[in-house]
Amino acid sequence: MVAAAENMQAFGWDLFSGNRDSVFLGSGSIAGDELDISSFVVLPGFVDVHVHLREPGFSYKETISSGTLAAAHGGYSRVCAMPNLDPAPDSLQTLAPQLERIRTDAVIDVTPYGAITAHRGGRELADMEQLAPYVAGFSDDGSGVQDADVMRAAMRKAASLGKLIAAHCEDNTLLHGGYIHDGAYARAHGHKGISSESEWRQLERDLELVRETGCAYHMCHVSTKESVALIRRAKAQGLDVTCETAPHYIALNDEALLKYGTLAKMNPPLRSEADRQATIAAVADGTVDLLATDHAPHTMEEKELGFLDAPNGIIGLECAYGVCHKVLVDGGFISDERLIELMSTGPAELMGHDKTDITAVLDDYADAVPGDDDTKRVLDLGRVPESDQVDLVVLNTGE
Repeated sequence: MVAAAENMQAFGWDLFSGNRDSVFLGSGSIAGDELDISSFVVLPGFVDVHVHLREPGFSYKETISSGTLAAAHGGYSRVCAMPNLDPAPDSLQTLAPQLERIRTDAVIDVTPYGAITAHRGGRELADMEQLAPYVAGFSDDGSGVQDADVMRAAMRKAASLGKLIAAHCEDNTLLHGGYIHDGAYARAHGHKGISSESEWRQLERDLELVRETGCAYHMCHVSTKESVALIRRAKAQGLDVTCETAPHYIALNDEALLKYGTLAKMNPPLRSEADRQATIAAVADGTVDLLATDHAPHTMEEKELGFLDAPNGIIGLECAYGVCHKVLVDGGFISDERLIELMSTGPAELMGHDKTDITAVLDDYADAVPGDDDTKRVLDLGRVPESDQVDLVVLNTGE
């Protein structure tokens, strides 16, 4: 649900002001101070199923503290942390340091992924059974699982544990030393390109394995028109398949490399304008289930190494809502309500969490403002019992 001041007729109330313990729903002034609320929205907390918090192992890039603070600032109340860490969480022993940092340093809820394979090396399965109670699912994000037999075994094990596989689809035999998209920009500037086939070919293989194993399968960061078509067909055939894309794949194409250089180098890379348009269409028609940032910070020193050597990754937690709203909602492709499904209720449901129902909480615990009509209410979050607690975020979309 979205409650916007300029859309009061649709939702029956608007947002005025608030703090961490209470939210005032109405219009007017507090202590005589007028506040323009035309750009304020109150939303269910966002959920990002794909972030890189870099701890343990790479705290010079990001920490669980700084990463979750950035997430909270961007409106996120829950994130899932990817496993390309040192050590990779391939057993309970190697997961333990991350769980402890989450316990002591995270300012929002964080659920880690476990690795699919030992050391994310692609050869032997991680201790999936031991990890299962503590993780959102299993991923070797940053690397595709190259061996089909290993992936088949992983899917069977994940299915038996009731956990999903979140796959980074990349066939190493089709990379040919590339480091940006194999498109017009790469050819014009003499760069080695990464083919679209390196993504969709492994996805094609994985979908056949899903058909064989019955595993719940989630494709990370879909970026090509061919992958979108494969996902759409798999869903039509009834396979248990979901996918995400990221704000940068709907907002930018590979021409952005000319302006942003290595700051726009990532994996999968920014693709062609045709791929961007196909991805937007897939968001609009429901083929894409959710939006995830793939927030992946690096130091500026690393990013200044040039296209060949600079690491892949772009940050996104603090600006994701604004970017997605501008491209998708302002662009006329989806509604505000659909954007909240993509960034909040959809990913929450995928991860097995209850959807936040703001309306129900208001009906049960909000009070009418004395002397005003019943469209203006005060919600004191301190009155909401723990069993009905909700993740609530207030954003000023004008900033």
